Amino acid sequence: MREAVRARYAAAAEAVAEGGRAADVEAGASAPAPACGCGCSSGGECCSAPAPVDVSSGGQCCSAPAQVSVSPDLHYSAEEVGQLPGNAVRASLGCGNPTALAELRPGEVVLDLGSGGGIDVLLSARRVGPTGFAYGLDMTDEMLALAERNAAEQGAVNVRFLKGTIEEVPLADRSVDVVISNCVINLSNDKGRVLREAFRVLRPDGRLAVSDIVVQGELPPEVRHDLEMWVGCVAGALKEDQYRTLLADAGFVGIEVGVTRDLTAERLAGSAPGPSASLPTADTGSGRVVSAFVRAVKPAGLTPVGT
Repeated sequence: MREAVRARYAAAAEAVAEGGRAADVEAGASAPAPACGCGCSSGGECCSAPAPVDVSSGGQCCSAPAQVSVSPDLHYSAEEVGQLPGNAVRASLGCGNPTALAELRPGEVVLDLGSGGGIDVLLSARRVGPTGFAYGLDMTDEMLALAERNAAEQGAVNVRFLKGTIEEVPLADRSVDVVISNCVINLSNDKGRVLREAFRVLRPDGRLAVSDIVVQGELPPEVRHDLEMWVGCVAGALKEDQYRTLLADAGFVGIEVGVTRDLTAERLAGSAPGPSASLPTADTGSGRVVSAFVRAVKPAGLTPVGT
């Protein structure tokens, strides 16, 4: 499973490097999609960025001008996107904006689990300012290389990208103030361990702020066991009560889980591009796939939970 996810995101990074968008690479694809004709395919990433984002950064996409036109589905404001390298925007595969959700403050240290092309790391670095710091953790060499290039282009000095898995974070206990993640935890085979690791590296009173895919009801077994649906952020998604239980078991308090978009309803209605349009077309039965925010706090005065 992990290798399938790694291959998918390596192909996405290569697509961006060649002037395309990460969202145009179908789950399981090994070659980048063309930069033009920027629609989402039915087999693609369920939590991908929307189609109408025109960015020029050292190269032209469909001969577009050096400008970013922002779709509401991108989850970021025009001001935020305008501060970023074009390839950081094109590499976005998230389902929310955890940097806003986290309410970051100057001087804080942030860790992004599954940082991809670095969009949330770069935005976090701006929010925490020169006295703060932002780490990005990713297991894919191609994404790490892309993120490093994006950071260099932006001139960000308070960032560092780490290679590793979100189940085994290469940082010390109590070393960060905030852990964020954007549509990545659903891809893990051991989500309990991911949340325990987040708890471990957080300082007392530290915050977890995650955008992720959540399931309401039950998905059919054939969906849960489908590799493409897993890589597409659906098959591995937790139910809300499962998320709450795993967070509490890890030691978190102040747990909040709230739905931001009903992707199943949007897909069935054919009402919008973006995540809902690229939701895999398999029958999800009575289950509904939604994007959600997840927030929690590490209490003060507690020892880290072991892994």
